[in-house]
Amino acid sequence: MSKQARKLNPHSMQHALQLRWTALSSREQNLLRWAAILLMLAGLWWWGLAPALNALREAPAQQARLDAQWQYLTDLQTQAQTLQKLPRMTQAAAVKALQNTTSEHLGSGAQVNTTGDRSTVTLNAVNPEALSRWLTQVRTQARAVPVEAHLQRTTPEANPTKPSGTASPLWSGSVVLILPAS
Repeated sequence: MSKQARKLNPHSMQHALQLRWTALSSREQNLLRWAAILLMLAGLWWWGLAPALNALREAPAQQARLDAQWQYLTDLQTQAQTLQKLPRMTQAAAVKALQNTTSEHLGSGAQVNTTGDRSTVTLNAVNPEALSRWLTQVRTQARAVPVEAHLQRTTPEANPTKPSGTASPLWSGSVVLILPAS
């Protein structure tokens, strides 16, 4: 047998370890036993118990997030079903509803231009709350679907009656909507 074959032989390695073990004093053997037990307990903790405890600790927060997502999706489903139940709207009626909703919610801060089944609404210094309400109403009343938006946040002009820093930002730009087909 060659030297390399003897080095790789598991029986000779086991024999060498047994000889080394018996050469150690009982105090050293006890220290090695305790070190091995400590390493096994640490491994059990890091790979067995700690991940499970972390999962249990994070479960309530994750459950709350999932419940919120579920509620949001349920609300979207209800909204979609409500929209599907509405009677069909002609394109002319949709354009009229879009114009009425725009003038009602945005006033002179918006202008509507319609070409075919697309309407472009140009916004000029519109309040964010009014814009949000308008988008909701346009979706339900005119059944228009926003497909493109180019908005820029602008700061309102200084108002001497309001303290500085309390004015909410305004939005300017354009929103492209698709109207229902005739």
